[in-house]
Amino acid sequence: MGVDAEGCEGLQVAGEPPAPGLESVTRHEDLVRLLAEEFARADVSLRELEGRADKAGGTRLPRATCADMLAGRRFPKKAVMVAFLRACRVPEQRLPAWEQAWERVRIARLPALTGQATAPGRPTTTGASTVAAQLAALPHQTAPAPNPGPGRRRMLVVAMLASLAAASLGVLAGFWLPGRGTSEPPRGRTVADDGRAFGQGGSSRFTVTVDPANTGVRLIRRLDAGIGMQRATITVNGVPAGGWQPLHVERVYRWKDQSADIPPSLTAGRRSLTVVNTFVSSYQDFNEFLYVVRQKVNGVWSTADTVDVGPEHAASESAHGYRITGPQTFAGVQEFAYPPALSGLTAAARAGNVPLP
Repeated sequence: MGVDAEGCEGLQVAGEPPAPGLESVTRHEDLVRLLAEEFARADVSLRELEGRADKAGGTRLPRATCADMLAGRRFPKKAVMVAFLRACRVPEQRLPAWEQAWERVRIARLPALTGQATAPGRPTTTGASTVAAQLAALPHQTAPAPNPGPGRRRMLVVAMLASLAAASLGVLAGFWLPGRGTSEPPRGRTVADDGRAFGQGGSSRFTVTVDPANTGVRLIRRLDAGIGMQRATITVNGVPAGGWQPLHVERVYRWKDQSADIPPSLTAGRRSLTVVNTFVSSYQDFNEFLYVVRQKVNGVWSTADTVDVGPEHAASESAHGYRITGPQTFAGVQEFAYPPALSGLTAAARAGNVPLP
């Protein structure tokens, strides 16, 4: 895996439409968001949730299972979700609404069926309404019809059953098919990378090299923005140096490159910087996949160092003394997309926010 990263366009989080409530959830990512909010309100660790579930008996809640569910990596079984909500102390009277939301999302994830296109601007009819429309279109009879024979009666029954079966299939298809003709978001550049994450009470530490003649240092962190509102403090050589500000949940382009400028007073004249990121808050945890260290020397920005985080990059972690203190909640590979590249570089990008071409 190369150490390329997208430009600062990925740092901007555009305004999002209001997220749906529990009663109208039909998408996996929205269900994950609401589960993460319950977890944040519960203010407990994954270890505590696991202990509560074990004490209550019934469905178990392994920490890895909860982490995958909250990160959207795996669609949970209904029993696991309910056990998780009970461990978060969600009132029992609210659980049926959660179960109904789970069922809607589960049905929406079923394989799509091929539907029949309708004329533009023409409403579709399915199920009983289709049968009613077909019956209404039949010519009205002014005289009683003759009594059909047994063979003809059987054929009529079979035809009616076939119509009802087709109508039922139309109901099911209309229930789980997404709106036809809706445009999908443009495809961004997909990147697979390994990384790590830590939760409450945790921190990460690493040491990087810089030019003593620098007049500015910028840390750029690749993160999974599918985990929302990640906040952490930064210290450099034991001195407070700012922090990582929270970003809203990104449901489509989950890779983000977030930057943090280090005060020049903490970097000038130094050849090495020991950086510590300490967890403050998040919907789930604080994740990190790659750090690119940029420095400004003689007015020109360049790359001073890179720290490739993750179990598949042990050499980079060792070379930079990387380690996590406290609970590690994730270690593995993720594959997401960056937003599509914009047509031109912004002024901020030309000033040095683009770490690599």
